[in-house]
Amino acid sequence: MKKGKKLSKKVAIPALSAMLLSSLVACSNTDKTSSEASNNKDGKLNISIMTTAFSATPPTSNSPALKALEKYTKSNITINYVLNSVYSDKLNVTLASGKLPTIMMIPDKIPSFVSAVRNGAFWDLTPYLKDYPNLSKANEVTLQNSEIDGKVYGVYRARPLGRNGIYFRQDWLKKLGLQEPKTIDDFYNVLKGFTNNDPDGDGKKDTYGMVISKFSGPFDVMQTWFGAPNKFGLTDDGKLQPDFMTPEYMNALKFFKKLYDEKLINQDFAVMDSGQWDVPFQKGQAGAIVNVLDQAHRNQTAMEKIDPNLKDAVGVMGAVSGPEGLHNLPTAGYSGMLAIPKSSVKTEAQLKQVLSFIDKLNNEPAQTIAYAGVEGRHYKMENNNIVPLFTAQDPEATEYTDLNQFIPGIPVSNFKHPEYTPLQVKENEIMKQNEEIVVPNPAASLISDVYAQKGQQLDNIINDARIKYIVGQIDDKGFKDAIKLWRTSGGDDYVAEINKLYKENK
Repeated sequence: MKKGKKLSKKVAIPALSAMLLSSLVACSNTDKTSSEASNNKDGKLNISIMTTAFSATPPTSNSPALKALEKYTKSNITINYVLNSVYSDKLNVTLASGKLPTIMMIPDKIPSFVSAVRNGAFWDLTPYLKDYPNLSKANEVTLQNSEIDGKVYGVYRARPLGRNGIYFRQDWLKKLGLQEPKTIDDFYNVLKGFTNNDPDGDGKKDTYGMVISKFSGPFDVMQTWFGAPNKFGLTDDGKLQPDFMTPEYMNALKFFKKLYDEKLINQDFAVMDSGQWDVPFQKGQAGAIVNVLDQAHRNQTAMEKIDPNLKDAVGVMGAVSGPEGLHNLPTAGYSGMLAIPKSSVKTEAQLKQVLSFIDKLNNEPAQTIAYAGVEGRHYKMENNNIVPLFTAQDPEATEYTDLNQFIPGIPVSNFKHPEYTPLQVKENEIMKQNEEIVVPNPAASLISDVYAQKGQQLDNIINDARIKYIVGQIDDKGFKDAIKLWRTSGGDDYVAEINKLYKENK
């Protein structure tokens, strides 16, 4: 598997005033925002954490779940919860203040964090992760997606890397006597059947194969089936080249045009609101969607509300095989990372203690506490399954809600949701299988100044040209003209910079 790296942006840390600091709304169980990692006389490690909260009432210092987590990790944990809606602003203020906690949750490779990293404010964790039972098993692609300039500056919070796939009307497949598609040609024939062969049995030609919105994600996913790279691919001479300059990309583009010309996809895809994307699927107008797999069970639930007879109507799969076998587009594989400031963790010995704490958070007992609370108070066990004793709206749930915001989940999420349906189980199985076929982006960790300035303009040139090609407004020459425009609008400078950074970080 080739290594992958992700593009980001770089700008200076914004100037932030004391007035802004005082105006930000944060919810916390303490006013303390900075703490050096140290041990008490009882041998417990003092850990302060800044992380996001999605609940208006996250756990307080008196939470029995937090106390259970402290007991398990042999530590004293102080959490500064910040509402998610203002987290980025609060994070920038905190970074500028220099008064940092032991662990900071960084939501993405934001410019202020990148600048702080380059100024030496955070520990480079690259040489240390191999020494810990859980952290040493971090997914290679996800780890590299989270890197900055080729190094790891935070323990990522894992999310499914192989989340993309296909969900479809398996009841329509059965009615038409079709099998789950294995190849791109099979997939085309299924879409054709969904469009032309009356899969809903109403005697009308009122269905079509696949629904796509103005969100370009499905095209990005499907082009990897043809062997197109993820953002950047390597040429024979070892240089990085944008995906749209490859023949595999053009093969995919011609396939998309074929689907459009034969009306196997909705003709209004270029203007369809992504918020309405699932509606035609749920209403029985379209038979398939290429999207994140966990959206399948949500559609199944919505469809059963419309028609209770539609139980088990939705099926899921990862990808179909193309000229080069099975490939799929990965997600970043993480949602934020836990970074360790040098101002609060001053020595290597302290760093290793903090990493041991983070590593232990990945064990099953810690994950269960963070996601479900304390057995006997928040849940009970029945037939080896967790059964919640409260709903999310009950006050007792606030004793553990948001504790999971600093759980990395490496190498796996050990906490099993108590209410997984068979469809959700299959979704998770396919996501795991997808990890073997995802296509990494070799430029994922490289921070481009050119892209920071011109990225939106460059992306728009190619995205617009792709849509115009699919709907027939331009031909092969027109797409080549768009590439020329991309190159003269800063694209050549971007590619040159990315290749320079890639060589330096290789």
